[in-house]
Amino acid sequence: MISRPTPFLRRDILGGLGSIAVSAMLARDLRGEEDWQPPSGLPMLPQKAKRVIWMFMRGGVSHMESFDPKPAINQYAGKSIGETPFKDVQNPEKLKKVRVVVVNDANGKQRNTIYPLQVGWKRYGQCGMEVSDWFPHIGSCADEIAFIRSMWTTDDNHGAQVQFLSGRHMLEPRVPTIGAWVTYGLGSMTDNLPSFVNMGPRYFDIRDGHYLGPAFDAVNLKVDPKNPLTFAAPEFKIGKGEQAAQFDLIHKFNTLAAEQYPGDKTLLARMKSYQLAFNMQTAVPETMNLDSESEATKRMYGLDEKTTEPFARQLIVARRLAERGVRFIQLQHGDGAAGAWDSHSGLKRNHSMLAQQVDKPIAGLLKDLKQRGMLDDTLVVFATEFGRTPGTQGSDGRDHHPFGFSVWMAGGGIKGGTIHGATDELGFHAVDSPHYVTDVHATIMHQLGLDPRRLEVPGRKRLERDFGQVIRQVLS
Repeated sequence: MISRPTPFLRRDILGGLGSIAVSAMLARDLRGEEDWQPPSGLPMLPQKAKRVIWMFMRGGVSHMESFDPKPAINQYAGKSIGETPFKDVQNPEKLKKVRVVVVNDANGKQRNTIYPLQVGWKRYGQCGMEVSDWFPHIGSCADEIAFIRSMWTTDDNHGAQVQFLSGRHMLEPRVPTIGAWVTYGLGSMTDNLPSFVNMGPRYFDIRDGHYLGPAFDAVNLKVDPKNPLTFAAPEFKIGKGEQAAQFDLIHKFNTLAAEQYPGDKTLLARMKSYQLAFNMQTAVPETMNLDSESEATKRMYGLDEKTTEPFARQLIVARRLAERGVRFIQLQHGDGAAGAWDSHSGLKRNHSMLAQQVDKPIAGLLKDLKQRGMLDDTLVVFATEFGRTPGTQGSDGRDHHPFGFSVWMAGGGIKGGTIHGATDELGFHAVDSPHYVTDVHATIMHQLGLDPRRLEVPGRKRLERDFGQVIRQVLS
């Protein structure tokens, strides 16, 4: 007769309730505080938004040639910053906030010779928002958008992508990203799709949950109905009944292991992922299949045009994911380690091409959400890691610029037609209502009904800067 393993004998001796009590005490000890409770998954504050579509332009979009035109850089083009009335922008005291990652790197410099605007601009909407001629479709939606022109960060290199997502500098330990915190606080609205999805390239840090655990990492999806998720389909042909039986058996084994190791976050994440993976085999391909979309909808996003088709397809899928209960949908535009928007040379060629790829699809998303009644409770964010220098790099480029740049938000209780904050005349520093990147996080959390201070995990003290400040001026 084969004896049963020791862990099962212990469980039998303690009995069912005793086992539950021991597990609870062990979990409490691992947390380190008796009175701490994980979030319930319900809003803590009045909720204005249910979901987020986060669009991140990787590489650093020039704020001056997108949503913060600066006529002064045309007026003083070719002069050094020191020859203008604004030479104080390079006061060493004003430059101290930057933490350099790579000393003597070729990039991240001041760039003193002023470079003129490479595109025109005009005002849009009743709000009169100035938008560059590279983004006319987004401009047409200006009265739905709150433009924040006074962002700043501390990383002068592309680790600032990590910083915008997490709030922490590249030189600091990795911590959960905004998508992970939202998922942790509110959980999932669907059993068939992930709560947190990423589409598009990621570098530097490809994880999200970190000390919250792998269950809060984004699931990476490709916009391909035949192969949307790596390893999602069985390697060999298998019937649904047989596969369901296999999943059930695996779940039983995992449940027994979870009783033995109640604090194993990886195991708990694996149990959840197995069931989700089984459900996703049907739900994900159906979501990626755009055959049911009307021709008018496809044209509105630019799915019928070669230049706009790739990002248009991602944004239609993003809307479909939002409809089906995905909580945080993250889109990364711009391939390459640094990101395609990183225009150290050829800025006009680079930005005009990339803007054409995203401008119409993004406007299509906003219009589509509005006509479906989804914009009211869907928060849309357009962000990038930093801006570009008012000075020239080489003959026709701009360098990284963390001291002042622009982002925008729409929907989900955001006050459309708002122009908030400002940079100085050269677009150098955020001078009116400056906002560190976690202020965007705080605003998102507030609209979702979350209090970030009530999400803090015992033993993982957060910095005050991590929580950010809600940008109340952009709220309706």
